[in-house]
Amino acid sequence: MLSIYLGQMEEAIYYPPAYFNNTYDDEWITDPLTVEMIKDVDKSEVIGPHLIESPVLGPISVKEISGGVKTLILMAFDDSGRIFNASACGNNCAKWILEIGKRKDLTINLRHIMNFGKEPFEIKILNNGEMVHDLDRFIAVAAKYV
Repeated sequence: MLSIYLGQMEEAIYYPPAYFNNTYDDEWITDPLTVEMIKDVDKSEVIGPHLIESPVLGPISVKEISGGVKTLILMAFDDSGRIFNASACGNNCAKWILEIGKRKDLTINLRHIMNFGKEPFEIKILNNGEMVHDLDRFIAVAAKYV
């Protein structure tokens, strides 16, 4: 289940890409979920754990993928119990945040209103304990906190 704390959260990792650069494991990069996320969000191909082929930048290291994808990878694979600031992600990451939340219990911090799309979803808002199931309700609740 996906749980979100909206607004400032001191214990959240504010800038997940820097944390990622110092903590990721090679096997995270070649996992099928990561390969899909990199292809979808960054439009790039995972060649191996140390090489990504970008249509814009050419061959790049894992440390050069987007901050949004780095944050998604942390959400999916970091088992430290840390909470990541998902405002490092754009709306193109929203469907992946929902997907990761279906696969495991995931708590994130959001400091802006993210567009989770038109399909029904299930998100617990930690600020007030409310369960939201659609974008309109999410926006109404999030507007009170961000």
